[in-house]
Amino acid sequence: MTRILAVLLASTAVVSCGQLNAAPAPFECSAASETECINLWFDTKFEEELAFSPLRQTSLGLKTDYDKIDDLSVEAEQRQLDWWQDTTAEMEANFDYDELSDDAKLSWDMWQFRKDQVEQAADFRNQAYILHQMNGAHSALPSFLISQHRVDSEADMTAFISRISGIGTAIDQLLVRAQSNAAAGTRPPQFSYDAVIAESRKITSGAPFGNGEASALWTASEGHLAKLVEDGTITETRADELREQARTALTQDLQPAYQRVIDWFTEDKENADAEAKGVSELADGAEFYNFRLNQMTTTSLTADEIHEIGLSEVARIRGEMETIKNAVGFDGDLQAFFTFMREDDQFYFSDDDKGAQDYIDAAEEHLAFIKTRLPDYFGILPKAPLEVRRVEPFREQDGAAQHYRPGTPDGSRPGIYYAHLSDMRAMSIPSLEVIAYHEGNPGHHMQLSIAQELTGVPKFRAQGGYIPAFGEGWGLYSEKLAKEMGAYKDPYSDFGRLTTEMWRAIRLVVDTGIHSKGWSEQQSVDYFLANSPIPEAAVKSEVRRYIVMPGQATAYKIGMIKIQELRAEAEQALGDKFDIRGFHDTVLGGGPVPLDLLEKRVDQWVAKMQAG
Repeated sequence: MTRILAVLLASTAVVSCGQLNAAPAPFECSAASETECINLWFDTKFEEELAFSPLRQTSLGLKTDYDKIDDLSVEAEQRQLDWWQDTTAEMEANFDYDELSDDAKLSWDMWQFRKDQVEQAADFRNQAYILHQMNGAHSALPSFLISQHRVDSEADMTAFISRISGIGTAIDQLLVRAQSNAAAGTRPPQFSYDAVIAESRKITSGAPFGNGEASALWTASEGHLAKLVEDGTITETRADELREQARTALTQDLQPAYQRVIDWFTEDKENADAEAKGVSELADGAEFYNFRLNQMTTTSLTADEIHEIGLSEVARIRGEMETIKNAVGFDGDLQAFFTFMREDDQFYFSDDDKGAQDYIDAAEEHLAFIKTRLPDYFGILPKAPLEVRRVEPFREQDGAAQHYRPGTPDGSRPGIYYAHLSDMRAMSIPSLEVIAYHEGNPGHHMQLSIAQELTGVPKFRAQGGYIPAFGEGWGLYSEKLAKEMGAYKDPYSDFGRLTTEMWRAIRLVVDTGIHSKGWSEQQSVDYFLANSPIPEAAVKSEVRRYIVMPGQATAYKIGMIKIQELRAEAEQALGDKFDIRGFHDTVLGGGPVPLDLLEKRVDQWVAKMQAG
């Protein structure tokens, strides 16, 4: 699962883009073609869009607005919506769609798509769970600052300190939104309140907030200062001054904001549901869920249709699981085999720091193997390095989903595959290999790094953000692709591959069950356990994820199925002319796109191949 900045809502900041909602401005261009002109326009507008988000600038390796945190208020979100509407009107007024190349038409369609998504999201602001346990902004902001804000100079360190204070402001903005949505009847269930409170306390525990071990942000501050002194960039005296500024920012700006979150969530918890309910229980809940399904899958599939696809896929995958169970000579039915896989000690590393490191070492070994196979299946390869890391203690959760955070387009910061390793009994060895491929190569690291490194494509497409059905669909497709590449030599690892595919098929059933059919949390857990060997701790964490992130879990299987369908159609149409490297480069070489535009892109590639 990818974690970029989607967790920070529609990250926004004030920009100077001229008067909003004014008549479309003419665009002067001396380039030879309509396509060249609109590509220049797209790059100009991308720079304007970037100005909305200092954090996104940092994620791309830029040090502009390096001392700022995004404005996360509703007012800032509205300013960004106005900008999208105005720029779309400007595009339509200045350019002729029919005069564009096929790729430029795709860019036009993508601009319209992104504007439409922002417009639709604005209609359901009151239905959003603002802070929750799934890497919500209260934990994502400190994690972002620690992992992505590089400190190479004294100016970078003062910007780091300024951002500590800015997190306090952002947290207050999000609390206002959480309170407003609660007043409108939108509250996550009580378990999510408990998680937000616990995580907020972890972030603000220890030095310099009180006694005990240093907090994560204080450790990061001390590490940056020590390195600057070691490099001779600043003196010890200046380091002491900056240390006190960091202490002040943490204790006077950041900690009080988190305490306000703790206090309000503690007070309001009694108003939240003890027994979790789907979003269909909210005002306009059914419409909100349909919107979420559309945004996550980029299709018009209904909840009932997705539910039926899930049931069909669960049945199919169970059949493949039976085949492996019989091949390893297990004496018992599939449910007994699930229990065996879930409970037998041979399938787990030790539940301690050594076991956690063993897990990381094994993931790195699998990724090293698959890297040797990539040139046979891809023409375009990522330049950015990949690292495997354990999640920081303040946001680590037992059984929580592993995830990926992209590096920079220039490769100066690696892509990072994060694993939650606080409960090793929730992290089975048979599923380790497939998850490494999903989060690393040929999965998210490959897809996102290639996108960021693209040339000849407008930057808003290459670096334009997260489209769940495309990104997660590719991640799941890559799990099966790794088998073609020679992975999963051990039958239990291949069963682990099927387990993660089953996991995503179950998501179609459970997500729609919770949010459109009234399924309870326990009913969802029971269905999950009946159809997979995934440890119960991980299952409970998963189900709670679906509850607070309606629809997101449906993106994986819907996206995978579409990519598989497009490949099968291309193979049939091209026969001996089909080139697997060309197909993969076509899928990844245009940046993230909704599934209908992906189909259009693949169809164009097939036509070109047929024409020779």
